[in-house]
Amino acid sequence: MKIVGVIGAGKADNELSELAYAVGRILAKEGAILINGGLGGVMEASSKGAFEEGGLTVGILPSHNKEDANPYVKIPLATGLGEMRNALIVRSADALIAIGGEYGTLSEIAFALKTGKKVVGLKTWDIEGVIKANSPEEAVQIALNLNGR
Repeated sequence: MKIVGVIGAGKADNELSELAYAVGRILAKEGAILINGGLGGVMEASSKGAFEEGGLTVGILPSHNKEDANPYVKIPLATGLGEMRNALIVRSADALIAIGGEYGTLSEIAFALKTGKKVVGLKTWDIEGVIKANSPEEAVQIALNLNGR
């Protein structure tokens, strides 16, 4: 079973939230485990999509309190590490899908590329090594290597 990290901003507009929700649903349909930072924005939208499809969602939380997780995280892991938890998300994932995002997402992308993890991007940072996807379906296909990439 593959573990896919969905990374992105803690505050997301409707477009990014819809993309994240769709990615979450598709990942769950494909039987993948979704891991993310467990809070709001892209994290909550992707968790909701996976949760509603019956998928397994894991949130690596920055705080000491597992109750800080969004309501769609089935397994909340409270780390007390703040943004340092980004490395745990990356290390735990087989591949990552970045949706939008700010500097926290940038740090996760950098960790992932440095460690040789596949990073697929939807409306995110334009960085060498990030594989651009045009849709949630394509992003999941690439992340799960369903299309040979």
